[in-house]
Amino acid sequence: NFPTYAEIEGGECWRLCSQLAAKHHIYLSAGSMPELDAEGRVYNTAYVFNRNGRQIAKHRKMHLFDINVSGGQSFKESDTLAAGNRVLVFDTEFCRMGLCVCYDFRFPELPRLMSQAGANVILVPAAFNMTTGPAHWEIMFRQRAVENQVYAIGTAPARDENGVYVSWGHSIAVSPWGNILYQMDEKEGMAITELDMEEVSRVRAELPLMQRRRTDVYQLEEVRG
Repeated sequence: NFPTYAEIEGGECWRLCSQLAAKHHIYLSAGSMPELDAEGRVYNTAYVFNRNGRQIAKHRKMHLFDINVSGGQSFKESDTLAAGNRVLVFDTEFCRMGLCVCYDFRFPELPRLMSQAGANVILVPAAFNMTTGPAHWEIMFRQRAVENQVYAIGTAPARDENGVYVSWGHSIAVSPWGNILYQMDEKEGMAITELDMEEVSRVRAELPLMQRRRTDVYQLEEVRG
């Protein structure tokens, strides 16, 4: 169904998100949607809009969900989707943020590059399933937050037991110290969670991981936002 519902950038879903951001005067990171490019390729794309409804960030999912878990789930996104190739960070008046989509967050190099590029918050619209969610959702968000000393925010669709794809749900917000600030259940709901940007600086000063990296032994290419 991704090709069926794919829209060009600026399409109906894009316009709706832009209008909502402007109407409520908020920054809006509204999950992801299938994007159709000029060559007919389909991407799983996440957009961010500012308080005026202007698009300020766009991430095309880089890592396609091709898995085959014995006794669990089997998917091959690469049959349908094209892969993005950009590490994304963007600026707000609060801080610099990073953005990736679902399976992207499993690859530790990506959030590390965002952190090196100055991200204090990483947003991850995601839909883990009933096999991977219970096993990996919470531990992965806590670990990515701890190892990169950022706020890790995972937003997930509510669970629909009658759907073709059943989501684990459990939208989550984790602090740079690895504390779960809030985690929802599988139902529809809303949570308001306050993030203290000073905690990022405090944790990084008390436990200076970035300064102690052995870049003489290993190195990731720096990303400039």
